[in-house]
Amino acid sequence: MAVPPSSPTDDQPPPTRQSPHTGLLMLCATALLILAMSLFSGPGTPSDTPRPAQGHPAPQAPRIPQVAPQTPLSASPSLQPVGRHLPRSRPVRLLIPKISVDAPFTTLAIGPTGQLEAPPPHDTNLVGWYGGGASPGETGTAIIAGHVDTATSAAVFAGLGELKKGDTFRVVRADRSRASFVVDDVEQFAKDDFPSRRVYGDTPQAQVRLITCAGDYDRTVRDYTDNLVVFAHLT
Repeated sequence: MAVPPSSPTDDQPPPTRQSPHTGLLMLCATALLILAMSLFSGPGTPSDTPRPAQGHPAPQAPRIPQVAPQTPLSASPSLQPVGRHLPRSRPVRLLIPKISVDAPFTTLAIGPTGQLEAPPPHDTNLVGWYGGGASPGETGTAIIAGHVDTATSAAVFAGLGELKKGDTFRVVRADRSRASFVVDDVEQFAKDDFPSRRVYGDTPQAQVRLITCAGDYDRTVRDYTDNLVVFAHLT
């Protein structure tokens, strides 16, 4: 889904869990947003950050496919807001008590080369928000991505698959409000059959997608086979 970088209209500029996995593990999940961008620019193949299998050399720098910027991920002005929603405010912290997540945000954008910037590669407790789209609690689809692991340990979204329908989480925002969300669904999709429009599509409701890597690790392509997506809405 081609999306342009756009500065949040907020009052300020954007700014462990389980035991470590065995072997060398590499970060992932950020490039999932590239898939959203391809929705408006044409079909694309989902990609993610590679990681080495156990016993392989140290991981290379993250590779993220180039995209053409276009429409931001936020609700269309023609859509009338449905249900509760909040004014725009950048997210500051993500709290998911069930899986012991208490993590700060970094803002994700499209860099000068047309590629989506990745969160810092070795921070195990950091989530990324796509700043060109809706903020969590604002009308539209807010995108939050996190790594499932790093080169040495499990990362912030290692337990994301434990969430179930009805579970809740909160986002602390820069305006000091706390947006509470309830999980509607948790699904795993093959990267070569990712439902871009369903995951990233426009919505008149205040919704959030939590996204990370999942499935098996393919040593041939040095990538995960699937993506895990948590669908949630503001309560």
